[in-house]
This record gives sequence, C-alpha cells and structure tokens, in this order.
Amino acid sequence: MDTVKAMEKDILTTAQTAKLLGVSVRTAQLLIEGGSVPSWKTPGGHRRVYRTDIEALIEGGGCGTPSASATVIVITPGDRIRFYEEVFAAVPECEAEIFEDLHAALFALGSARPHAIVVDLADGDVERSGLLHSLVANPSLGHSRILAVGASVQARKTDGLDRVIAIDTPEQAVAAVRRSLADTGQTALPPGALPFPVALNEGQRLVALERSGLLGTAPEETFDRLTWLASQTLKAPISLLTLLTPTQQWFKSRLGLDLPETPRSWAFCNYTILQKGVFSVEDLAKDPRFNNNPAVAGDPGFRFYAGVPVLDNEGFPVGALCVIDYKQRVLDEREAQALSALAALASSEVRLRATERQLREALRREGRHDSARGRAPAAQHAVKPHARSRA
Repeated sequence: MDTVKAMEKDILTTAQTAKLLGVSVRTAQLLIEGGSVPSWKTPGGHRRVYRTDIEALIEGGGCGTPSASATVIVITPGDRIRFYEEVFAAVPECEAEIFEDLHAALFALGSARPHAIVVDLADGDVERSGLLHSLVANPSLGHSRILAVGASVQARKTDGLDRVIAIDTPEQAVAAVRRSLADTGQTALPPGALPFPVALNEGQRLVALERSGLLGTAPEETFDRLTWLASQTLKAPISLLTLLTPTQQWFKSRLGLDLPETPRSWAFCNYTILQKGVFSVEDLAKDPRFNNNPAVAGDPGFRFYAGVPVLDNEGFPVGALCVIDYKQRVLDEREAQALSALAALASSEVRLRATERQLREALRREGRHDSARGRAPAAQHAVKPHARSRA
C-alpha cells in the first residue's frame, strides 16, 4: 500500500503539473501535448506525467518553459548555400539560418538554442571538420542535434564524436531534421481531421504562442503602427497582425476590420505560417483552398490576400502580418519586400517582449531565492516594462 501511495505521488495530473511549474493549466496542457515532457494517457483519456520529468524540465528550462526550438543552423561551403536555402524552404517546421563563415555561425550559435546544427563536410574542409569537436563539447548545445553531412564522418565516430549523426547527403539531413521536429506527445490526426493544414510540430508552435504572452492583450501602438504602414504601403483596406490558436484567429492589431477574431478555419494565415516568405493569393474566389471560405463566398467578400509569418525568438511562427483587399490584384516585388520588412519588425517586437519577460522572471526568481536566504530582494534591479501600451 505504501508503495502504491508513493507511486501516486510521483505521477502528476495536468493541473498538478501547472501548479508545480507555476503556469496556467492551458500552458501545462500545451507543454504536455506538444511533447516537451514524456506523457501517457489513462484508460479514461487523461494525460499523466512523472514528477521527475517536470522537475528536470524546471532545472533545464529555468522558469518552467520548454527548451524546444524551431531554429536550425547550417554551416556549409558557399557554393551549397543556395541549395540548402531551397531544400529548407520546403520544411515548414523550422527556420534555417545558413552560414559559410564560421565566425558568423558561432556568433549565431551563441545567441540561439538551435534544434539542430548541420555541418556540411562534403568538401573535406578542415576547419568545419574541427568545429564538430567544439560543438559536442559545448554544454549549452546539449539539447541540439548535431548532423554532419559527408561520408568522412563515419570514420571518425570513435574520435569523440559519438553524439554526431552522420548523414550521407543534404537531402537526408533535411529529412532527418524534419522527423526530429515532429511533435512527440500528440496523438496523430488522420488526414482531413482538420479543415486547415498544420506543420508536424504544431503542438510546439502552440506552446510557443502561449509562451509569447500576446494572446488576449490590449492593443499596442508599436504593432498598430506596423499594420498601418502595411495598409498604407500596399494600399490595402485591411491589415492584420494575426495569432493562431487551436480554434481561433485572434488579431493582436487590426485596421479596416471590426472583428476581434475569427474561427481558425477561416484564416488564410494557416497557409502563411507554413511558408518561409510571402504567401499571396491574387483571387481568393478562384482558389479551391479558399473559394468556400465564409469571408470569401459571403460577406465581406474578400478577394486578395498577402501575408508573411511572424516568428518568435525560437523560430516558431506565432502568427502573420497580412493585408487583404476586396478586389483581386497582383502583389509586385516592391510590395512583397515591404511586407516582408514589416513582418520582420513585428518578429523583432515579439522577441523583445519575450526577452523582457525572461529578465523579469529571472529577477523574480532571484528575489524569491534572496528571501529564502533571509536577504532583501534586489528590487533596485527590476526591469521596467517596455512602454508600448496604447492609451
């Protein structure tokens, strides 16, 4: 009996997990279903986790948030950069940063927690080959997968590089990265189960959206400026900054539209977040993906759409910056570049807010630790919130 009670204490419900992590039940549910911690279902369909796994997540993630990332760093000869850009452009689950220069790549690694690092050794470059040892020895990259493209790696598997995954071709490397990005905690949905497409790591993307802290927040002047600029620059009557939840398309900023949100099944941005750049549709009424959409088939009768993903600091697309028109039109190159630039600014604002929250959380933890030790919290170091709320 004592053994049973002890085992019960080691198993947590979603609500207990949320309390231990200090997050909402919804966030805990997304963490579990997104595969951030191992879980299983009871006969009644409820998910359970082990306390030890949650404690390990706290130790590794600091404030109870997962270390999952959608960023992939690629280090390759210059003549293969274009090739990697093309193959990764077809992978909606990740954001690839591709480098020829080793110093630039190391700088990027120092400011990111990449899901994977791909090192192309096909040309036998000595510096790139030697880089593998420093990557393996770097404790901050302990959660990153390291893939080396080139048969020469196989001969060095006994040279302290057991953690390195040897891959023969770039195509195999991309396929391996995509498989590793897939959600591990969700039950696979049968084809057609959702009325819109999703990436293999949609569960992790939803965790990232919750982690952004943007859902349900008040309008902010910074984001409203961006939608205004998008509308003015592209001469579009409607401009939106959308966030995509499991069931809703919620507008963090909107211009020219009264609705604060729509069902997610209405969202053209479902397709945008699966792209690397601009996604545009010249005539929604003639596109079989959208001609039955209520916003196209009925009022208000949208015809043109163009959007660009908005990314968080881990490379997840939390939503999109987009413009909509009531008439069909063609997006020219200048307009596409402008919309991309504005979406990049929106992504920077999302990342800035995430950094601010992390600093505030770190200071709160430091204050709790100081209080536990009997010292006065270091309140004088508090981070002031970024002044951005609209009056």
